[in-house]
Amino acid sequence: MHNGIQGGWTIIVLALSIAGIAVYCLAGFLSNRKSHLQPWPMSRYILWTLGVIVATCAVIGPLAEWAHTNFTAHMLGHLLLGMLAPLLLVLSAPVTLVLRALPVRQARFIANFLKSFPVSVLSNPIIASILNIGGLWLLYTTNLYHFMHHNLLVYLLIHFHVFAAGYLFTVAMIYIDPTPHRFSYLYRSIVLVFALGAHAILSKYIYAHPPIGVPTHEAEAGGILMYYGGDAIDLVLIFILMLHWYRFAAPRQALAKFETV
Repeated sequence: MHNGIQGGWTIIVLALSIAGIAVYCLAGFLSNRKSHLQPWPMSRYILWTLGVIVATCAVIGPLAEWAHTNFTAHMLGHLLLGMLAPLLLVLSAPVTLVLRALPVRQARFIANFLKSFPVSVLSNPIIASILNIGGLWLLYTTNLYHFMHHNLLVYLLIHFHVFAAGYLFTVAMIYIDPTPHRFSYLYRSIVLVFALGAHAILSKYIYAHPPIGVPTHEAEAGGILMYYGGDAIDLVLIFILMLHWYRFAAPRQALAKFETV
């Protein structure tokens, strides 16, 4: 980026990050003022703050600068922006906090929006997987990766998509916030397996077929990082999904054993 544009971009991102943390803390304060509600857990504040910091470090600062000229650094930024940050933010349950903090009328408006048809489509695990993993295949198997480094608007849109699609994918797989359009654990698990498989295959494809303009050794290092780094974050996602499934099934299993006695 041009120095002037880069400076403006840095200021905007920092302002949005600080505002995001401040708004979350304000929502927590408003929620805690309601005597009939339990205090908002401190762990959720920490998760939200870490998520914002991780996303911020991926788009501004030394890593973001390095990512302009080094594919391995770019891939590290991808893991932070598209996988780790969304996971941390989802675990902080921002929608639940907003619903707690807002007056009843405004909270009902958000609840109705969550029940809308567009949200039901986007929250479908298959649609979320296509937007997330499919977008990455499009980015790394065409000249789009090379082109985005020469067009600021495309660069910004791609980074926004990586984050938004990663967040949507995480929300579609694990239900932390209220989710009117719920899909079964089996359905989500099957889709998750295929999505993670497509992600792993893409990392191997990058290793063997570097994107346009990327040196072979950087593509190999980036592919390895994408494969193993993605697995590490995906293990957390898998663990949470399986834990929720176990907690959901355990009471039914106990009841079934009781009825057979």
